[in-house]
Amino acid sequence: MSTTRYEVAQQVRGQEGATCAHLDQVRSVAPNSLDGCQDCLKSGGTWVHLRVCLSCGHVGCCDNSPSRHATGHWQGARHAVIRSFEPGEEWGWCYEDQLFLLPRT
Repeated sequence: MSTTRYEVAQQVRGQEGATCAHLDQVRSVAPNSLDGCQDCLKSGGTWVHLRVCLSCGHVGCCDNSPSRHATGHWQGARHAVIRSFEPGEEWGWCYEDQLFLLPRT
């Protein structure tokens, strides 16, 4: 499995010249669930969009979802970097640095 390398999206206003101190946490991980948010599946909850942790593969729901499990995973595990787990989307986010990330070209 190849690891997509990420970088700060410099074209986003306010991020010009910014660096992310957590890109070293990105690993080659397989998603822990292909069926949806791991925590919502256990609790019977619902989700809007999915995010995958790039440190361990945890699949959690986004902040527009009622339970916000991806953010909860970051708060508990301190794994700062996630990416969208939606089809056709590759963008990432660093919770700690509050930075939008894109695959390195």
